[in-house]
Amino acid sequence: MHEAEIWYNKIRGEKAAEALKKNGFDAVFFNTKEDAAPKILDAIPKDAKVAVGGSMTIRELGLIERLAARGNKVTHHWIPGLTPDEDLRLRKEQIISDVFLSSSNAITLKGALINTDAVGNRICAMTFGPKKVIIIAGINKIVDTIDDGLKRIKIVSPMNNKRLGLDLPCVKQGKCVDCNEPHRSCRVTTIMERRPSKTDISVFIIGEKLGF
Repeated sequence: MHEAEIWYNKIRGEKAAEALKKNGFDAVFFNTKEDAAPKILDAIPKDAKVAVGGSMTIRELGLIERLAARGNKVTHHWIPGLTPDEDLRLRKEQIISDVFLSSSNAITLKGALINTDAVGNRICAMTFGPKKVIIIAGINKIVDTIDDGLKRIKIVSPMNNKRLGLDLPCVKQGKCVDCNEPHRSCRVTTIMERRPSKTDISVFIIGEKLGF
């Protein structure tokens, strides 16, 4: 990464972190995932039951493996061969975990978090239920405004759906389509403009591209 890009990412990441703090979130910026990962692990008690939402970012950091290796019970639903009942049970467990790990689809420079789900377990757990929520986002998730965040979700949704192997119009056309398909993934959107009053949320922003 060029020095100028590192500088630019730092400016935007720190600005977003400061805005999140003003909105009641605990927030911090790190230049690299190598700098951030130990601090994220330090924020999670070694005896905590940890749940992980659908997130490429969490997996790119290797947090599931690191947490399991040190003895944390880790619950996530990205396990091949799950029955529908098992998948639903794991998603529900996430909502009552000690610590919930997730990314965010977009974070604005004014400190709002924007997310779109198909099932809703991720955004439910992000707003209420777990004792602690940790949100980790690469610099590619930082946007100027809420409108930009909503547009960003429409841009990356086809890629996510391609990754999931979903046969949807957006995958076929390479762009968001307002479809009415049974497997549509864009079903519920939340905008957190302030930290939910009963939920402890920490946001780690990393100055590298992570996830979609």
